[in-house]
Amino acid sequence: MLHRFTTSISDIPLPERFTYPFCYTPHPLCVIAAEEVQNYLSKQSDWQEELSQGKMFGVLIVQTEDGSIGYLAAFSGILVGKNIHPYFVPPVYDLLQPQGFFKIEEENISAINRRIRRLEEDKIYIDLLSDLTQTTQSAQDALSIAKIQLKEAKEKRELLRKTGQLNAKEEADLIRESQFQKAEYKRLERSWKDKIASLQVEAGNWKKQIQELKAERKVRSAALQQQLFEQFRMLNYRGEVKTLCDIFGQTVHKTPPAGAGECAAPKLLQQAYLHHWKPIAMAEFWWGNSPKNEVRHHGYYYPACKGKCEPILRHMLQGLEVEANPMQQEAERGNEKLNIVYEDQWLLIINKPAGMLSVPGKEGQTSIYDLARKAYPEADGPMIVHRLDMATSGLLIIAKDKKMHQHLQAQFKNRSIRKKYIALLDGLVPEDEGTIELPLCPNPLDRPRQMVNTQYGKPAITYYQVLERTDKYTRIAFYPHTGRTHQLRVHAAHPSGLHCPIIGDELYGKKDKRLYLHAESIEFTHPVNGQSMCITKKADF
Repeated sequence: MLHRFTTSISDIPLPERFTYPFCYTPHPLCVIAAEEVQNYLSKQSDWQEELSQGKMFGVLIVQTEDGSIGYLAAFSGILVGKNIHPYFVPPVYDLLQPQGFFKIEEENISAINRRIRRLEEDKIYIDLLSDLTQTTQSAQDALSIAKIQLKEAKEKRELLRKTGQLNAKEEADLIRESQFQKAEYKRLERSWKDKIASLQVEAGNWKKQIQELKAERKVRSAALQQQLFEQFRMLNYRGEVKTLCDIFGQTVHKTPPAGAGECAAPKLLQQAYLHHWKPIAMAEFWWGNSPKNEVRHHGYYYPACKGKCEPILRHMLQGLEVEANPMQQEAERGNEKLNIVYEDQWLLIINKPAGMLSVPGKEGQTSIYDLARKAYPEADGPMIVHRLDMATSGLLIIAKDKKMHQHLQAQFKNRSIRKKYIALLDGLVPEDEGTIELPLCPNPLDRPRQMVNTQYGKPAITYYQVLERTDKYTRIAFYPHTGRTHQLRVHAAHPSGLHCPIIGDELYGKKDKRLYLHAESIEFTHPVNGQSMCITKKADF
């Protein structure tokens, strides 16, 4: 399980602090360890089909009690039907052990599923539902025809009455005819209702059995999940133990998400602590094709996920000296004054530096909003009309009063504002121009990452033009028709988009000196004088 490096690492200094897992540049030792793991994976011929579908792996550099350096390797979830492989660390809890409570209760739940499926697929039940549907339709058709006949008979009687030539007997006959026809309709309606009710009772008995089984399945699944989470006893560097229930009980959702504790990072740290090895550095990489909804690139390094891993790692890293959040440090190094590109008495347009927030964040970093408030204390309203990602540089409009803010936001809402972005992509885009349409929504388990989702995603449309191609990158212009979070970043990186992530995009590609994405120009109508405005600020890359 503990691997020694096959190449010399004597000239590589150890990091002073452990990796901040949610934003990092892989340490050279992690890169060497990852390459050795990847070499091992490439030789596992029986695994290639599953590996091609994509899986996250991780490496953890550790220092043993005698001071020697080695590394551990792990995979997220299950690999080729098993969660224990000699080369990799074992799971925190082996839920696949044959005589364990999980497998036993899982089989009980599977038995319930089979019973539900048998009931739902039973020919008697299927025929009964079909009869109920057909009878209901036949009743509607028959009653509709009867209603038409009633109406026609009534109209005939009204015409006879309008002649004024009816005697008392004929009038009485018309009344009796009306009463008889209404009574016949009621008898017909009652007859159909009785037929439908009889079928509904029979179908209801089947549905009741199915619903009772589904309710039992839900209760047993929830209890099993709770029992499983209690088996995950997560250590930290101080030797303190918390179950997943304890850890996630302090979060907003209170309940651990499915698969919590089964990612590579918690597995690696757990084994290091169990063996009293000191964690030195960590990195995770993706191996194989990208999932359909998320953006993952073969061989790229990725931060730990937020939904499943952040609460767990927050506990497990206690006692270790961990690097500061690089994103927070970068924000704190932002310019102390606004870089103004255009200004009049109503609004200004600034060039936001990469690494600065548009509006205040949770960590209290300096933002454009803070600088604007400081520079224009007399301004009212929200001021910031639109936003750019923290890592993106470029033009931002700031309104000096509430009315200007409303006018400009209305232009964004009706999409009359035109924006142009310049980006450098990691790869070559074959087409000179085109349109990308991939609906986007937040990844609930890994915010702030976005995912492509045709069911829940909001429409996201981007037009692009290739400006330059080199052997290393593509310079491209993006013209977004919509303004979804991370729209350009996902559209560039996703396999169904350009499949070329923006250089420096550590969420969807590889980290670099910066995210090479810049909002170069913005066109809008001035709210006061109606003049068409086009402001440009060239990218510095």
